[in-house]
Amino acid sequence: MSSANLTLFFIVEPPNYTVMACYLAASIRQQFDEPIKLIGYCPAHRRDEVDPKVIGVLEKMGVEVRTFEAEGKFDPEYPHGNKLLACLQERDTPYAGFVDSDVLFLKKNKIENIVTPDKVSLTPAASMYWADRSLWPTIYGALEMDIPEERIFLLRQKGRPKIPYFSSGFFTFPDEPLPHTGKRFAETWMDVAQQIDRIDGLEKKRPYLDQMSLPVAIKKAGIDYHLMPEEQHWILGGVLRNTPFPKDRGIYTVHYRKWEILAENELAGFAKQMLHDQVGVKKIRQFEL
Repeated sequence: MSSANLTLFFIVEPPNYTVMACYLAASIRQQFDEPIKLIGYCPAHRRDEVDPKVIGVLEKMGVEVRTFEAEGKFDPEYPHGNKLLACLQERDTPYAGFVDSDVLFLKKNKIENIVTPDKVSLTPAASMYWADRSLWPTIYGALEMDIPEERIFLLRQKGRPKIPYFSSGFFTFPDEPLPHTGKRFAETWMDVAQQIDRIDGLEKKRPYLDQMSLPVAIKKAGIDYHLMPEEQHWILGGVLRNTPFPKDRGIYTVHYRKWEILAENELAGFAKQMLHDQVGVKKIRQFEL
C-alpha cells in the first residue's frame, strides 16, 4: 500500500489528551518510515484551552490540528463519542485510522501491517464482562439485523469464543464511499450508534456505545474485518496490571490508558526519548515557541 494513502488521526483535547497526543504522534513518526498524514482533532469548544506548546510540538511533527463540533451531538453527553465525530470528518486519503491518544508505537512498523485493503483492521476487545448475553439479541433485533454467525476469542476473556466485539482504541478503515451503501464507513458507524442510543432499556450505552456499535456498523456497511495480531494493539492494565511487560512478544503498539501504567511497565522513559528524537525535548513544557 502506498504511504500516501493513509491518514492516522487522534483526539487532542484538554486536560488529558493533549500531552498524550504529542507522545503518540512522536511514536508514529519514530516507528513508521513511510510518510503518514497525521491529524489531531479537538472539539471546537475546547480549542482555546489547548496549550500553545502542544500545538507547536504537534506542528513540528507535521500534525495538522483541526476542530469539529461536539456539543449537542449526543444526548446525554458522551465524551467517547468524539472518536465517532472525528471519524466523520472529511479527509483526502482512501484509508484512515483512529488511534486513542493513550497509545504508543514501540518498534518499527509498516503500513501493510495495520491496513487491509477493503476491510476494517482491528483487534478483539480485551473482555466484555460488563454485559450479559441479552445485549446482542437486543441490539441486532432492534436494527432488524441477523446476529453474525462467526465467533472470535476476546483478548483477556476465557471460555468459548464470542459474538464479534472489538476494541475501538485503534483501527483502520476504508475512508471513501463503499459499494454496498454508497456511504463512508464512518457515516454508517454514526447512523448505527445513534440507532442503538435510542434503544429503550439498553444498559451501559455510556461509556460503551462506541464499542457495542462498531461490529454492528461493520456488518451494516457490508464490509469484512481483519483481526490484527494482538502485538499490534497490546492493551496494558486490566487483568495484566502488575505483571511484567512481555518483552519477548515483539509488541509493536501498547494501549496504556494511564501514564502511571506506562511507567509501571518501564516504557515512560522510552516515550520521552521518542519525543526528544522528534522535537528535541522530553516534556512539552520544555518546548520553546
